[in-house]
Amino acid sequence: MTPVPVFLYHSVSDHPPNWIAPWSVTPEVFRRQLDRITEGGRSVVPLRRLVAAVRGGPPLPPRAVVLTFDDGFADFYWTVAPLLEERGLPATLYLTVGALHPPGGRPTGSLFPPADMLNWRQVAALDAMGVEIGGHSITHAQLDAVRPRQCTEEIVGCKDRLEDALGHEVTAFAYPHGYSSAAVRRRVAEAGWSSATAVENKFSSATDHVLRLCRLMVRHDTPDRVFADWVAGRGARTGPVPEGLYTRYWRSYRRLRAAVGSPVGGPSDG
Repeated sequence: MTPVPVFLYHSVSDHPPNWIAPWSVTPEVFRRQLDRITEGGRSVVPLRRLVAAVRGGPPLPPRAVVLTFDDGFADFYWTVAPLLEERGLPATLYLTVGALHPPGGRPTGSLFPPADMLNWRQVAALDAMGVEIGGHSITHAQLDAVRPRQCTEEIVGCKDRLEDALGHEVTAFAYPHGYSSAAVRRRVAEAGWSSATAVENKFSSATDHVLRLCRLMVRHDTPDRVFADWVAGRGARTGPVPEGLYTRYWRSYRRLRAAVGSPVGGPSDG
């Protein structure tokens, strides 16, 4: 299997809020990483190219890379999009719709602490620029640990809001925190999402699971040598990855904690 690095970013800022800082990178680091990707002979392709290959369509270029961004921080509009545009690089932006600012109003609600998030006008502008807009639930709940009705509302409601705002279909979904289960993935498929990304911190591949695509999370403390290895296709396993005993145990523990009103996990770690 040819490894495909699908990079996962969150905020790209010199001064991110403390709660997202561990999962952020500075603009200087981000520029350096983009340069390493392009100078390393990698072809940055849209996520839909990977999805098509997984579904048996046209093969990917030999050294493909995919760029993804979670949550919907405002710095994507002011910092990330210009850097991508000047290099001609595609990307997918997964939005937690309850955190977005409506015109002249307040967000409808998410589990995030305060942060500077995108507004819907900016989302529409990014969509018009060619950034693929995807869904990341309504509130950023751990979908495999909530009740089935809430899970469905998070998945279906996110899609409905995005499509109403943009006026066209959206097909790419990302699991909050990277957490899913067979039942969650079934609901994602039934809602009409044609792909979904997890985290796994592994390479994806043309034989990956289309509703559980592996990604590599780039953090503030990701060493340059580790990122260089990822660009070179080294330093991580390649998906698909079967669900192990630890994953099932961890899910049961999180469900128990959620049931007693003490959920596990930060507001955004995937």
